[in-house]
Amino acid sequence: MEKIRIVIMGAAGRDFHNFNVYFRKNAAYRVVAFTATQIPGIEGRIYPPKLAGPTYPDGIPIFSEEELPRLIRKYKIKEVIFSYSDVSHKYVMHKASIALAAGADFRLIAPSATMLKARVPIVSVCAVRTGSGKSQTSRRVYEILSNMGYKVVVARHPMPYGDLNKRVCQRYSKLKDLDVCECTIEEREDIEPHLKRGAIVYAGIDYKKILHRAEEEADIIIWDGGNNDLPFFESDLHIVVADPHRAGHEVGYYPGEINLRLAHVVVINKVDTADPMSVEIVKRNVKETNPEAIIIEATSPIMINSPELVRNKRVLVVEDGPSLTHGGMPYGAGTLAAKSFGAEEIVDPRPYAVGSIAETYKKYPHLKAVLPALGYSAHQMKDLEVTINSIPCDVVILGTPTDIGRFLKLNKPSTQVRYELQEKGSPNLEEILSQTFEGSKIQVC
Repeated sequence: MEKIRIVIMGAAGRDFHNFNVYFRKNAAYRVVAFTATQIPGIEGRIYPPKLAGPTYPDGIPIFSEEELPRLIRKYKIKEVIFSYSDVSHKYVMHKASIALAAGADFRLIAPSATMLKARVPIVSVCAVRTGSGKSQTSRRVYEILSNMGYKVVVARHPMPYGDLNKRVCQRYSKLKDLDVCECTIEEREDIEPHLKRGAIVYAGIDYKKILHRAEEEADIIIWDGGNNDLPFFESDLHIVVADPHRAGHEVGYYPGEINLRLAHVVVINKVDTADPMSVEIVKRNVKETNPEAIIIEATSPIMINSPELVRNKRVLVVEDGPSLTHGGMPYGAGTLAAKSFGAEEIVDPRPYAVGSIAETYKKYPHLKAVLPALGYSAHQMKDLEVTINSIPCDVVILGTPTDIGRFLKLNKPSTQVRYELQEKGSPNLEEILSQTFEGSKIQVC
């Protein structure tokens, strides 16, 4: 029987996982190509033969998503598999329309079809949108479980932006490992805060291998999600973070709404800085969509390392890149810190942006007086460094989870913003985690 020829639409993460778990050994399908978007410079590569398997001795080419209609017609593609995250429901249907008009079926894969079953309990921390507060929530979960006496390992959503052959299964236990593995800014932002707390972090491309290695040294594994994607592992406790600064997005974005519908616990973060009416909108949507979910309200108080550097100064604010770009946020913790700690002026970085940073402002016109900390490649990291150093200001406020001053040569002082999750009232995460795992290292809900 002739194999079904497919293209997998992705962004170097979920697409590779869907291939590995669902299609790599599936005799009914032939994966002709991946397409790539969202992340600059990830197309034009080959998904390598050692990852693709013996059925694909030459690997699988990765094209720009713009080429999708041509690929469908040229290679007689029967199905297009949508496999990336943090896009509106409207956006998904636009992509479906492109595929259908070109002659291919358009398909979404159910979460259960690609979730791996672990031998140890899994606590997943995901979100309805990028920038909702997954990082501080996963750190809070790690802290609670570690204090309960469990050996906890973190499995991080993939970010394979470099040499794919080197990214199959990576283990991080110290900050130096980030340098050895030539990690991008985006990888450092999500991994470094865990390492500073003594956590072991796994990430890569082949999550079956990653799961097997993590199980060998963990009582409990935390799945630390990316964007608003779904967990790659079956969860015993699924925690989902919602952001009232973008009220309504919890039921308007893919696959964030799926996360919401699957959640055991929904953390409504940032309730101290959001409009109370927006908080109520999120609560109502959670209750209507998933009435059995436990709702926790939380704050993420902003702290800064050297507040005296900020007061009455002209500051440049550097924010977490993905939260601003495909996350759609106009500002982040750095901007809030600048206002809270008395900055005289937030300098507009746009006139000074160079190279790929200048292109980012064209692509995301909602960005104004903030600089996204984009560094998906060495070239882009250099563009970021040049941009920062050319901006006339007194100090740089780093609203990113990693101190980019450690690996960029900045010509002006900088100060780091910090934020940790604080739940309000009861129930809280400590109570829920204690109830879930109390009494046994393998007891789950």
